[in-house]
Amino acid sequence: MERKPKYYLQPFYFAVFLALGLLIGIFLKPGGGGSFSGQGNRLSEIIGLIEGYYVDTVDSDLLEEMAISDMLQNLDPHSVFISSRDIQAVNEPLEGEFDGIGVEFNILDDTVYIVNVIEGGPSEKAGLLAGDRIIMVNDTLFSGTDLNNERVIKTLKGKRGTTVKVGIKRYGNPALLAVEIIRGTIPVNSIDARFMINATTGYVKLVRFSATTTDEMKDALQELRKKGMKDLILDLRGNPGGYLSAAIQVTDEFLDGKKLIVYTEGRTQPRKTYKAGRKGNFEEGKLIVLVDEQSASASEIVSGAIQDWDRGLIIGRRSYGKGLVQEPFELKDHSVIRLTISRYYTPTGRSIQKSYNDGYEKYQMEVYDRWEHGELDNQDSVKSIDSLRYTTPGGRFVYGGGGIYPDIFVGLDTLFNRYVVSAIYEKALHRRFVYHYLETNRTRLNNYRSAERYASGFRFTETDKKNFIQMINESGIELDEKTKEATLAYIFNDMRALLARQLFDVNAYYMVSNQDDTVIRAALNSLQDYDRLLAEQK
Repeated sequence: MERKPKYYLQPFYFAVFLALGLLIGIFLKPGGGGSFSGQGNRLSEIIGLIEGYYVDTVDSDLLEEMAISDMLQNLDPHSVFISSRDIQAVNEPLEGEFDGIGVEFNILDDTVYIVNVIEGGPSEKAGLLAGDRIIMVNDTLFSGTDLNNERVIKTLKGKRGTTVKVGIKRYGNPALLAVEIIRGTIPVNSIDARFMINATTGYVKLVRFSATTTDEMKDALQELRKKGMKDLILDLRGNPGGYLSAAIQVTDEFLDGKKLIVYTEGRTQPRKTYKAGRKGNFEEGKLIVLVDEQSASASEIVSGAIQDWDRGLIIGRRSYGKGLVQEPFELKDHSVIRLTISRYYTPTGRSIQKSYNDGYEKYQMEVYDRWEHGELDNQDSVKSIDSLRYTTPGGRFVYGGGGIYPDIFVGLDTLFNRYVVSAIYEKALHRRFVYHYLETNRTRLNNYRSAERYASGFRFTETDKKNFIQMINESGIELDEKTKEATLAYIFNDMRALLARQLFDVNAYYMVSNQDDTVIRAALNSLQDYDRLLAEQK
């Protein structure tokens, strides 16, 4: 397939990744860095001159923030400035909870659609359902072209114990339902899914390394072992990192003895080593770790240690390549600088930090450049540097200098047309179809009493497929005949997964989506010949 110019990004794949921003990284927990107060300098003098003499009125605080951000970008791509107004939103995903009403939502046609109601949360207690539309909030119309994620979050979030009134439009009910919701504490889980793929293989999807990750991982492994788990697939794809301490504790679940997990070192930071120290919940058994180009930092600490100690197989694509550690320093106005203070190294001594010598913008586009050069599709396009080759205790070769190189490469699925899928997702045709399907088929869908029954039993009918194809045609998108079958199969499996999320939870989403996942298939196949593959990856 002909590659498109750079401006034609694949939104369903790259948009989320390019928006990760502050979330990519590994951080020491807040509180370790302390505060910092510098003396007056040229920056203050310049801003003073601008305030006193510049021809137009300016926002001097914004000017200062822009100058600080530019300065930090010239140090490295991961030293960042976070304003006091943004720090709570940045920290929340890693703290494990926030106060709100407990729903996941999408905005479609200028309307808030509830995608999922968090089990046990305030909205479930108030009777809200997936598929409901929020039309009114506190007796005010809550829809229109000015509706965006930021406004929705700001309106619905609030201190626990406070009340918000919502007007709900529900399919089949002509009247607007008035519902009062008492806000509560909502957990932000770091594990999205944990279930048995088959009788002996457990699956854990870890999406971030947060304050609650250690306990979540321990609970997940113990639960799966009780269900008969002998082998484990740990999915770190898309995981951008988080707390260093969480990465160490997760790795300690898999390594025995006092094995080195990682060490850090910087100009003003002496070498500090982190080792396994307790009895883990899965020190024996076949282990496969899945990574991709969005697996960064803490994900790379875990996968790097597993690979360096020959503890398991790494499957997927080369990880992001972020080997810098940031520490937070609070300024006088409660804004924060996350400053890079050290580099981390895997047990064999690898630094996996990719180069940022070509500047900030080039660094941010590096993963896209991999796609453009074919590295995400074809293993032959992946280049490792022999001078950065290391040897594991088992005699395997591993490489540094730009991410964790998988033992078994699995490229992006090239059978379906990514440009057609991208166009369909841009217009949100799949979500429109899913919302309408949920509204008009709730009775049929409610017959599936469990996620397991849904995952094994539910399929769209031929009539459903014809209806969706008609929607695509009416939107002006042309299906390429050569890849039509594979493209529709990909989208219909995704829509089955989206329905599962609305009917059950995110765990059910992965139960369904994994059924058509080429990397999962490769992992399951590798388990059949695990010992030989682990010995041969040299």
